[in-house]
Amino acid sequence: MSGHSKWAKIKRKKASADAKRGKVFTKLIREITIAARRGGGEPNANPRLRSAIDSAKSLNMPSENINRAIKRGIGELEGQTLEEVTYEAYGPSGVAILIEVVTDNRNRTTGEIKHVLSRHNGSLSNQGSVAWQFQTRGIIIIEQNKYDEDTIISYALDGGASDVKTEDNTYQIITSTDKFSKVKDILEKNNVETISSEIAKIPQSTVALSEKEAEKALKLYGLLDDLDDVQHVYANFEISDALMEKISAEG
Repeated sequence: MSGHSKWAKIKRKKASADAKRGKVFTKLIREITIAARRGGGEPNANPRLRSAIDSAKSLNMPSENINRAIKRGIGELEGQTLEEVTYEAYGPSGVAILIEVVTDNRNRTTGEIKHVLSRHNGSLSNQGSVAWQFQTRGIIIIEQNKYDEDTIISYALDGGASDVKTEDNTYQIITSTDKFSKVKDILEKNNVETISSEIAKIPQSTVALSEKEAEKALKLYGLLDDLDDVQHVYANFEISDALMEKISAEG
């Protein structure tokens, strides 16, 4: 789990920039639609949908947009024929990458992903060769200086969380997907503000890279995430504090 808060910072920074041009809204609407299609339209019974709605609300997406996406997902409104696909790849220095997409044209999307990978020392891999290195978990991040550690641990355990870690001045609550909503409910009931919460793929182990290697891997990560059909990109390399400071300064 180490380093997840650093990834979360990068994702929030990028989402904030993308929101200015509306790009992130399109991705979130697709995520909400697919989540509702797969798990139903009730957020409390569908952790993936709840996570997507929370992300949408954090970026001030209008409620009517969220509701329409849910209705398309459960079939109450017509919409595009969308397909969910996960690509597995390796990047520079052997970094393992999972690329989750929602697309209306798989051939187009595959071509775009191959093109980006080939230009940045990456390649698609066989199905199953990368996915086993990641676990699906709920991740809830809370600002550390606002709350007592024992209190947060108590709330997390009451909800059935798997673990609570402290990193980069935050608490990271780790849950199974089926406990995600329960922990969220307890935190909200007790007026605990979260920095972010999501259902994510977490690497079981990470690859330590030099700053130069990490910059190459991070560039590839960003280019993949910029593709219109790509919903999420997960990678198993570790980002140093020095590189995080550099990224923050450049942002």
